[in-house]
Amino acid sequence: MYQLDVTLKRGQNLAARDRGGTSDPYVKFKLGGKEVFRSKTVHKNLNPVWEEKAYILTDNLREPLYIKVFDYDFGLQDDFIGSAFLDLTSLELNRQTDVTLSLKDPHYPDHDMGSIFLSVLLAPGDQREATMLMRKSWKRSSKFQTQSLRLSDLHRKSQLWRGIVSVTLIEGRELKAMDANGLSDPYVKFRLGHQKYKSKIVPKTLNPQWREQFDFHLYDERGGIIDITVWDKDVGKKDDFIGRCQIDLSTLSKEQTHKLEMPLEEGEGYLVLLVTLTASAAVTISDLSINSLEDQKEREEILKRYSPMMMFHNISDVGFLQVKVIRAEALMAADVTGKSDPFCVVELNNDRLLTHTVYRNLNPEWNKIFTFNIKDIHSVLEVTVYDEDRDRSADFLGKVAIPLLSIQNGEQKAYVLKNKQLTGPTKGVIYLEIDVIFNAVKASIRTLMPKEQKYIEEEDRLSKQLLLRNFIRMKHCIMALITAVCYISSCFDWDSPPRSLAAFLLFLFVVWNFELYMIPLALLLLLAWNYFLIISGKDNRQHDTVVEDMLEDEEEEDDRDDKDGEKKGFMNRLYAIQEVCVTVQNILDEIASFGERIKNTFNWTVPFLSWLAIVALSVFTIILYFIPLRYIVLVWGINKFTKKIRNPYAIDNNELLDFLSRVPSDVQVLINALKKEKKKEKKKKKKKSWCELQAFLMQYTIPQDHARFKIASNT
Repeated sequence: MYQLDVTLKRGQNLAARDRGGTSDPYVKFKLGGKEVFRSKTVHKNLNPVWEEKAYILTDNLREPLYIKVFDYDFGLQDDFIGSAFLDLTSLELNRQTDVTLSLKDPHYPDHDMGSIFLSVLLAPGDQREATMLMRKSWKRSSKFQTQSLRLSDLHRKSQLWRGIVSVTLIEGRELKAMDANGLSDPYVKFRLGHQKYKSKIVPKTLNPQWREQFDFHLYDERGGIIDITVWDKDVGKKDDFIGRCQIDLSTLSKEQTHKLEMPLEEGEGYLVLLVTLTASAAVTISDLSINSLEDQKEREEILKRYSPMMMFHNISDVGFLQVKVIRAEALMAADVTGKSDPFCVVELNNDRLLTHTVYRNLNPEWNKIFTFNIKDIHSVLEVTVYDEDRDRSADFLGKVAIPLLSIQNGEQKAYVLKNKQLTGPTKGVIYLEIDVIFNAVKASIRTLMPKEQKYIEEEDRLSKQLLLRNFIRMKHCIMALITAVCYISSCFDWDSPPRSLAAFLLFLFVVWNFELYMIPLALLLLLAWNYFLIISGKDNRQHDTVVEDMLEDEEEEDDRDDKDGEKKGFMNRLYAIQEVCVTVQNILDEIASFGERIKNTFNWTVPFLSWLAIVALSVFTIILYFIPLRYIVLVWGINKFTKKIRNPYAIDNNELLDFLSRVPSDVQVLINALKKEKKKEKKKKKKKSWCELQAFLMQYTIPQDHARFKIASNT
């Protein structure tokens, strides 16, 4: 077994494949007919610089490394630029070799397609050592790339990254106009290693205001380089490149906020950023023999760090999470031998750690401890089991998602593994023991701040079942409003005289004695009423079986998409139509989720958030009772007018919306449910749901006497 370390340096004089006389090149490495590496895409450049590393294992040096270069075309088939072979038998062991390869096109052997420059090191190795390397793009279904670290059995305990880089994107100034109207729709992409972020799109402006914050893990003490690119969003065609810039973190001092005005290269204008380098969070891996919470001294230090006395110290450090990954049982056999090579991935937001691989075993024992800093108590811990395959993507075996607020400390539990969408069980169970220690005041304050964004994941795609599910969810919210309006209308119509009389007397009493503080007081009473119903055993919360059925249908549709992906390649290229449909689909989801989050706040779906709402409403009630409204409005106005003067680079946020973003929607409640659910027969329900959607659109969207609108029940 040999380990091949390849550094893809740069390309020179590559062939132009776009109408503008340039290309958007990227490189693929293939070994034994299998793709083992794919580089990033360098846009509009015939002399690209990559500086990317690939770690490849091979047991046959006679098999050459096949290198192919392509021109990326958005929404279309990528154009072939050229290819070359690297003869591994010509390399010396343990010696770094610089290699220049001339690219050729088999159809035009006499044409010069440019050159690729590599640095190659061939060293002896074995398969077990390889599992300790950084893994890239191991998840087959994911389009994003992120580095994960594997624990070496030789290390008892180790801290994985050296620090956190916080980047606040403030604004852009005098950007280049890319649209016919003399404006642009700019957004920004950030990249540090394989950590990626993407900002929101600001439409029709050359001086966009973003005010967004992103956090990166810093693995190297010497720093690193953050690559920043600015793009103009175009619907139905490839986004336009506006410019780029880079931040060299090695030149910035730590524990200090730096204001940077970065001019854009290959374009016009500049970006205004705030960059802060801070010390590392306590993210570690260790064996079971080293347990922070069993060591009395360490436990006391952790409890002291998150005690009520430290409530205003380091607000972003909310709590401490310890996860013991003990073992799994009865896993799915992924190899032809009837066995698997399982390893486990533990994720908390953007913190992602891996265990070692247990080879040829369906009942693996890992016995590892992972510790994380909690930045948001409403985060969900995800534990995923994969089967390792050499030279190809890992196979998915199962997954569990556990909200931190649902964890019972110190209890070893067996969790049934679920499918990728978390909508139903799959084969096997995993044994975990989890402890959560947090400061409730810090957690409450953090609830009113924006949520942490995750790395760029695969883009939203059009799904018939997802569109239908979001339509049904929104329909439920609308029907709830209609029911309330009808109930009030029935009181006016005296359909039930006793009810109408009681409503009339209540109306007179409330209007005659109304004060502003009664609004939060009424919401407070509603929360209290639902709480007493729950503790008395009269829970009026309903389990939404329709949404559950829709989730299972999506799982079946995803399975069909995986099998028929190549056949549907042409349909996937109809990007303009798809983007409009995806936008409608996402708008339906946002509207439905907003209504469901409000309902779940008052239904005590997450008791911590409901108690926080009670505290807030109690404070508002007292303030409105004792303080005249004009003084409250005066304080609010002064705060709004002076906010930018006091802190010019403050990130705008709405505390109420940030609070609601932590409340799970009905879909998230079902996904995070840990109990095993039975699958149901749904064919009749699916047909009925499509008929309802057709009837709804016929009635409310298009008048029948002017147009006909038909929805096919199958695509």
